[in-house]
Amino acid sequence: MIGRVALGVGSLCALGLGLGGCNATGRSGRDLGLTREAGVDGRPIEARVVTDRRDQGVGPADRSRVYEPLLAVDRQRYQDDLQFIAASRPPGSDHWRAVQELCVTRFAALGYSVERQDYGTGVNVLGRKLGRRAPREQVVLSAHYDSVADCAGADDNGSGVAGLLEAARILARLTPSRTLLLACWDGEEAGTIGSAAYVEAAQQRGDAIVVAYVNEMIGFSSREPNTQQLPLGLGWLFPTEVAQIAENHFRGDFIAVVFDEHASGASQRAASAMAAAAHGAGLALVGLQVPRMLKVDRMLADLRRSDHAPFWEADYPALMITDTANFRNTRYHCANGPDTVEALDHAFAAAVIEATVASAQVMLEGG
Repeated sequence: MIGRVALGVGSLCALGLGLGGCNATGRSGRDLGLTREAGVDGRPIEARVVTDRRDQGVGPADRSRVYEPLLAVDRQRYQDDLQFIAASRPPGSDHWRAVQELCVTRFAALGYSVERQDYGTGVNVLGRKLGRRAPREQVVLSAHYDSVADCAGADDNGSGVAGLLEAARILARLTPSRTLLLACWDGEEAGTIGSAAYVEAAQQRGDAIVVAYVNEMIGFSSREPNTQQLPLGLGWLFPTEVAQIAENHFRGDFIAVVFDEHASGASQRAASAMAAAAHGAGLALVGLQVPRMLKVDRMLADLRRSDHAPFWEADYPALMITDTANFRNTRYHCANGPDTVEALDHAFAAAVIEATVASAQVMLEGG
């Protein structure tokens, strides 16, 4: 996750807009200026929200009993990959090369055609499986593999890359209607440089990108009250979603999915499919649909602080899947301690992978 804070105006602290600071004290919906009835310009925001509380009171260490069985997700594989990835890997470093090579060899071993996209200042790793009926139409699953210097980056974004590799393994068995593109992006921490290079090339080719999924930190959760920060003013855009977070005592136990309002409806369909799968897994999901008129608004720059942003700039549908970064994980960018594997909730991440894969399957088959 790039930038000084975290995600964006979408969840505005769960995804950043930063309208005067974040709440870490469990303030009420009334204090946050919430109204349940209206969104922007008094109109409701259409966002699918699932907050399944069947696991109420279950802490991260015991979450496995809630999420079993997982949709072919091999949690041990995910953890092994995460353990390997979680070491400092700024661009040009030895471990950056090692993780890049991991993406190359894993995609190839799973049967994908592999390309290293060298855009001059970095290298994206791309894996493709051509669609059987609509090969020009692409569904993108992705995560950035670089980290800031001197930080293991287990959550940011080792969890996202390990999740991508596990999703790639599961989806390798399919013969999809649409083309599946897997991407390990480089240069995210420097300003989404790698994903922007891919999007620019895709535009020049005239690629038909149906939807792009971006894993941006998927490994940290907390069942403790007041562990989810929210900025003042979030209720102006997402009153219902913030009210639900407040009613759950600001627990950082949900995955946030930030998606754009798009004329094709693809982002909405992908988010809806992911929400349905999350519900089945007992995973709380907060969906935040960003109005089309705001998704590239420079005044809301915090909303676009990951690799979904270049897709939005090109008006390609895209979703950011995130645990909300520093608005929940105080060790973001190692600011308040090391960002290590031991601090993460692997069962939570496995459920996120399950929901993402289920949604991707829908979109790959023409959803």
